[in-house]
Amino acid sequence: MSLLSNNTLVNMPEQFTGASAWLGQDMSQRPDKWLYSLTDEDIQDLEQAASRFLSLKRDIGSIDKFSFPLNHFDKHLEKLKQNLLSGVGLEVIRGLPSKDYSQSYMATIFCGIGAHLGNARSQNAQGHILGHVRDIGADANDPNSRIYQTCERQSFHTDSADVVGLICIKKAKEGGVSLLVSAESIYNRMRKECPDLLAKLFEPIATDRRGEVPEGEKPFITIPVFSWYEGHLTVFYQRQYIDSAQRFEEAVRLTPEHLEALDKFDALANDSSLHFSMQLEPGDMQFVYNHSQLHDRTGFLDWPEKSERRHLMRLWLSLANDRHLPSCFAQRYGCLEVGNRGGICTNETTLHAPLD
Repeated sequence: MSLLSNNTLVNMPEQFTGASAWLGQDMSQRPDKWLYSLTDEDIQDLEQAASRFLSLKRDIGSIDKFSFPLNHFDKHLEKLKQNLLSGVGLEVIRGLPSKDYSQSYMATIFCGIGAHLGNARSQNAQGHILGHVRDIGADANDPNSRIYQTCERQSFHTDSADVVGLICIKKAKEGGVSLLVSAESIYNRMRKECPDLLAKLFEPIATDRRGEVPEGEKPFITIPVFSWYEGHLTVFYQRQYIDSAQRFEEAVRLTPEHLEALDKFDALANDSSLHFSMQLEPGDMQFVYNHSQLHDRTGFLDWPEKSERRHLMRLWLSLANDRHLPSCFAQRYGCLEVGNRGGICTNETTLHAPLD
C-alpha cells in the first residue's frame, strides 16, 4: 500500500512540529522542559492536604480535590494538566522528602495530586486505583503475565488510560531506568523514511488482553498503532502483547509488511536521538500522556533485602477537556466519555487503594 493511496494519511500533516514532537537529545539537554522541583512552600502545601485527608479516616481510593485541598500548588497542577494535553506530554515532580513519610502518607500525596489532575481509573477487576509496580517473580515469557511484575526490560508501550502516573518508593540496586519517546517524532521519521510501512500502522492490529477478558468479549482487542481522529494523532502500542495475540486463531494475521512496520517502529523508539532516559529517585513522581508518548523501563537487579526492593506505585487517570478517541478504543477503554474513560471496567466494585 502506498502512502498516497491511503486517504487518512493524505489528509495528515507531513510533519508534526508541536511541543509533543520532541527529540530525546533535546530533552536530555533541557530538563527544564519536563522537570519540576518542589519548593518548601509546595511541600508544606502537600503535607497539610495529606494530613487533613488522613484525619478523615477514609480509604485513599475515595480521595478527590475537595478532600485534598491545596492553597497554591493546585495552580502548578493546572499548568501540568495543560502540559500533558498540549505541551511536551510529560513531567517529573522532584523533591518530595519521602524518607520522612510512611507509605500511606506518600500514597495520599500521590493520589491527591492525581485527583487534581483527573479521575483515577481502576487498574484491575478489584477496583484498585493504586497499582504496585515491582518484581513479584512473574514469568516474562508467560503470555498471561504482566511485564511490569518482572525485572525484565519492558519495551516502549502505552497504558490503558489518558495519563499514567508513577511515584518511586524504592529504586533498584542497578537499572530500572525510565525511558520516554514521542509518538509524533516516530511518525515524522517513518513518514520521511518509509511511508509505505507507516501506512500499515494505521490498520487494525490485534493486541492480547493477557487474560483480562470482559464478559462476552474476545481475548484480544483490535486497535491500530496509530489513529488519526479529529485532528489528533493517537498512539496505542505494546509489542509483546501484539506478538502474543497471534496465539489466537481468530486474531487478524500479521503480514510480513506489518512485521516490518512494527520492527521499524521499535527501532526508532530505541533510537537514542529520539528517546531519552531518567532514573526516578525515591519521592519522584512522573506523569506521562499516553496518547502522544510511549514509556519503557530497562531491566534491573534488585536488592536482596525484601524491604529495600524496587517499588513504584501507579495511577491511571482520565482528564477533563481531553481529545476524543475513535470508536475502536471502546474495546479497551469501555466508556469513551472524556474524563470518565480508561482502566478496567468495574461496574459493581468500589474504587479503593491497596497500600501493598
